[in-house]
Amino acid sequence: MGVNLKGIMPSREIELTDLTGKKVAIDAYNILYQFLSIIRDRVTGEPLKDRQGNITSHLSGVLYRTSSLMEVGIKPTYVFDGEPPEFKIKTVEARKEMREEAKRKWEEAVKRGEEAKKYAQAAAKLTGEMIEDAKKLLDAMGVPWAQAPSEGEAQCAHMCKEKAVDYCGSQDYDSLLFSSPKLVRNLSITGKRKVPNKEVYVEIKPEVIELEKALKDIGVNQKQLIIIGLLIGTDYAPGVKGIGPKTALKLVKEHKTLKKILEKVEWQSEVDPEEIYNFFLKPPVADKYKIEWKQPDADKLIEFMVEEHDFSKERVEKVIEKLQAAFTAGRQVSLKGFLEK
Repeated sequence: MGVNLKGIMPSREIELTDLTGKKVAIDAYNILYQFLSIIRDRVTGEPLKDRQGNITSHLSGVLYRTSSLMEVGIKPTYVFDGEPPEFKIKTVEARKEMREEAKRKWEEAVKRGEEAKKYAQAAAKLTGEMIEDAKKLLDAMGVPWAQAPSEGEAQCAHMCKEKAVDYCGSQDYDSLLFSSPKLVRNLSITGKRKVPNKEVYVEIKPEVIELEKALKDIGVNQKQLIIIGLLIGTDYAPGVKGIGPKTALKLVKEHKTLKKILEKVEWQSEVDPEEIYNFFLKPPVADKYKIEWKQPDADKLIEFMVEEHDFSKERVEKVIEKLQAAFTAGRQVSLKGFLEK
């Protein structure tokens, strides 16, 4: 779920084409969960499945959305989570319980003939097999991916700080607490989207947050932004009861440091706030990673998506054409830049 900085972090809407030529490190778990949540039957909430009963919603999202991003000249790199910090274990267990409860409500709603999608979305589970299939698909597409030693968003932020990529891509704001210079949201949901429980559609555009400018605008520094996150609640602790983004910002401006703020609020989590604070400041990241876009392997894509997972051959072939065109265009741009140096 991540930290909720909505309402206090200034952002600006852009067009997807404004990211043409830009490299984006995408938080893989974040976007895969989005695909598992969104790509479902509108009534029953059932995800896409192949003939063997394997869930393929995440593969559909990776294939079609990634190729659409590349079609406009965006260069995505997926970053996968490693081992979570020890103090996140309770959060992981709590989420598992929530998914199981949502699954129960989903099954009951289906039996009653009621719309069950909202429960199905909450029950979405990303398995190890799904993750490996996503990596296999990316390899066949020629799209690079990196393995983080710990949190994917920390690795994305590290790559962005090193200028290996231009943006972190995620719906969550956590990469900002990990000091990513730039965050782009809404990559997976750009376009017309239905408002939940209403027959109303809205246009969603990519949203960019530039960390240095945002911090200056709201009048805090990076360490204080982390404190705001702690007060609101993160993946590691629920935060302080009754404190939202605006109240947290006010407290940080008044009291400045974590030590002074903890004297003013009641921290109820068993997790030491200083441990979380220090984790955001210095998370485990990999310094060695390879970002290279390759020619898509048409045969592997057909075998994996069509023969193994029952996707339409015609649609997959159209994606292959997009990927080949994007790869060729990217090479031409790189060659032109090299010759101009």
